Parts: sequence; structure tokens; C-alpha cells
Amino acid sequence: MKLVRRAADTFVFDMGKREKRLLLEVLKLYPLIPTAHHRVSKAADATQLRENQKLLEEALGERKQQNKRLLLAMLNDGQRFKETDSGCQLTLSSRQTEWLLQVVNDIRVGSWLVLGEPDEKTGKPIELSKENARYYAAMEFCGYFQMVLLDALEAQS
Repeated sequence: MKLVRRAADTFVFDMGKREKRLLLEVLKLYPLIPTAHHRVSKAADATQLRENQKLLEEALGERKQQNKRLLLAMLNDGQRFKETDSGCQLTLSSRQTEWLLQVVNDIRVGSWLVLGEPDEKTGKPIELSKENARYYAAMEFCGYFQMVLLDALEAQS
């Protein structure tokens, strides 16, 4: 996948047929980070902390459901992907690009969580199995996709 055109507030990315299929499959994983993973800052009052945490989780849950609806609408938009001889072109506005970057980041971090938060630097390698291999692939692809989206946004600045 690569940025092929940028005009004002629009980005056009060229992607192969396999990349498109992989992107669509990976996006089906959204949302992947559990709402309970996000924590409010520590407060002196335990009751207030629990109430604030509950409010945070409710707000995040609603936001993720809204994002899921927006994601489905975007992917079902007939103008979003235009078929080409080699695959397709994906057209996004700046706002959609930033938003898609957030969605892809959720999938990448969520995949990392599913994999047990591996960290080679601390001696905690990824332990792949049949059950979690798809999350490893999703994490790696999302990293690649994030790089392309970030490069496009940085080129705009």
C-alpha cells in the first residue's frame, strides 16, 4: 500500500487485492482493546475512583460502538474503494485518515494484549498458537498500515 495522490484534504492510496482483503479482515477485529484496560488516574477516595472508572468504561464503550458503526459505513461506501487493474485505490479525507489510524491502533494494541503483552527486551517472547496466530498477523499488518497512514499525514503538514 502506498500513497499515490494527495490533494487538499484527500488522500488516495494504492493497494493490491490481497492488501485490501487483509485490511478488511483485520478491521473486523475492531474494537479489540477491552474498555476495562483503560484506567482513570488514582484518586484518594476509592468510591470516587470506582465511579469514575465506571463512567470512563461506559463512555469508551459507547464511543467504540459508534466507531464500529462508522467503520462499517465507511467500508460499505461504494466510492471508498475503486477497483484498478492491480487492486484498488482507497480514498480518505484527512479526518478519516486520522480516525482510521486510531481504529488500526486499537486493533494493534488489542492484538498485543491478546498475545500476552510480549516484550523481547524483557525476555517475554511471543508464544504463538493456532488460537492467537491471527492476532500476531493483525498486529504486524496494523503496524505497517499505521506507518503508511502516518507518513501520509506527516507529508501533509
